[in-house]
Amino acid sequence: MKKYDAVIVGSGPNGFAAAITLQQQGLSTLLLEGRDTVGGGMRTKELTMVGYRHDLCSAIHPMAMASPFLRSLPLADYGLKFVHAPYAAAHPLESGEVGLLCQSVERTAAYLGVDEKKYKDLIAPVTEQWETLALDIMGPLRFPKRPFQMMGFGLDALLPADWLVHSFKTEKARALFGGMAAHGIQPLSNWGTSAIGMVLMAVGNKYGWPIPVGGSQSIADALQTYYLSLGGQVQCDFWVEDIRELPPHGMLLLDLTPRQLLTLKGIEWKASYRKQLERYKQGMGVFKVDWALSDPTPFRDKRCNQAATVHLGNTYEQIAYYEKMTQQGKVIADPFVLFAQQSSFDQTRAPEGKHTGWAYCHVPNGLDVDRTEAIEAQVERFAPGFKDTIIGRSTMNAVEMESYNPNYVGGDINGGLMDIRQLYTRPVRSLTPYRTSNPAVYICSSSTPPGGGVHGMCGYAAAKVALKDHHDIDVML
Repeated sequence: MKKYDAVIVGSGPNGFAAAITLQQQGLSTLLLEGRDTVGGGMRTKELTMVGYRHDLCSAIHPMAMASPFLRSLPLADYGLKFVHAPYAAAHPLESGEVGLLCQSVERTAAYLGVDEKKYKDLIAPVTEQWETLALDIMGPLRFPKRPFQMMGFGLDALLPADWLVHSFKTEKARALFGGMAAHGIQPLSNWGTSAIGMVLMAVGNKYGWPIPVGGSQSIADALQTYYLSLGGQVQCDFWVEDIRELPPHGMLLLDLTPRQLLTLKGIEWKASYRKQLERYKQGMGVFKVDWALSDPTPFRDKRCNQAATVHLGNTYEQIAYYEKMTQQGKVIADPFVLFAQQSSFDQTRAPEGKHTGWAYCHVPNGLDVDRTEAIEAQVERFAPGFKDTIIGRSTMNAVEMESYNPNYVGGDINGGLMDIRQLYTRPVRSLTPYRTSNPAVYICSSSTPPGGGVHGMCGYAAAKVALKDHHDIDVML
């Protein structure tokens, strides 16, 4: 068998990022994937009816263009194209008002009335400084390269969203901020939840929330084509249960969660490391629905039809209550729903004149209860007649999400709870959490900093550490 400098297990964005970073430095690498196609959370399939292409997991990609790693790759040369909706996100209220996130700080602020100045004061600095801030925010815990920038960001970002929201006076601004912060999939009373809202708003203002033409699979396909062009090798249909079955290698990088590391055969973890992995906390799960639709979604406010993502949860208070109850293991009505309508902007997603819909809500981890009716009722609440447009449907509960992708433990798509205690010290408390107790094995999944999302920064950071440890190579973005 051929010996490789490194074997990478898992072909999600972080597995590819690790493999590409190593291959760029001249190492010989093999990327292994358990399924028949690469992609992890970046897959697109005909889930409902022939001709309707649905994103199985991630769909809209705020962090794709905001990621220093992904921006460094020539993926457009390898077939990746993005389209942008007129609005990155919309947040309708029952009152008839709509909060809108635009690819502009000025335009977004202008929609917020008396909160215009507050929005600019909060988000404009993050937008303007993003390219330098990102290297500190989207990496391991360390002394920041630009400490004053980071301090300015952190003074607001570390606050619970429940506190920072009081800076806004209007219901519209409060709701818009709450929907953004709720992407963290945790109670909005948690410390650090403001950071999630601020970052999503800032990158939306700077880059928009792009939609990959052809589906999220297009990102995986471009990553694979670029990786192969560097000389890397990919093998699908290879589930790794025992590392003794792997080809000979110098380093092993695992795009896996702590739970999966604990079940791997052929490797012994130090007792102290194993104990930390066992204490790692998972976040809430998700319940997801995909629809084949006969018509565009009939939102009351047509600007919602021009948004890449629509947040459906009404007021900040209602969203915060739902997230709090869900974290406590309760199933309540009126979920916070994240809804996308990719076919409105990408005609490859559905037959001519038809449409697709994509949505999910947060649920208690591991819940196998059907939330289809609750999600559809929430869409109908802001788009009367939506149910009449449904001609096909596919659902995945939290248990089925994990079955599809074992990295989604209990349906947790963030690779673990991203609260203040696990945001940078995941999965263990270490300045280099990518290292394991085995000096030849590294973890490069979203269970390491900076956490969930299609950005590849976890994989890049793990590969950077491995290169320094084993080859004395420093890589920089």
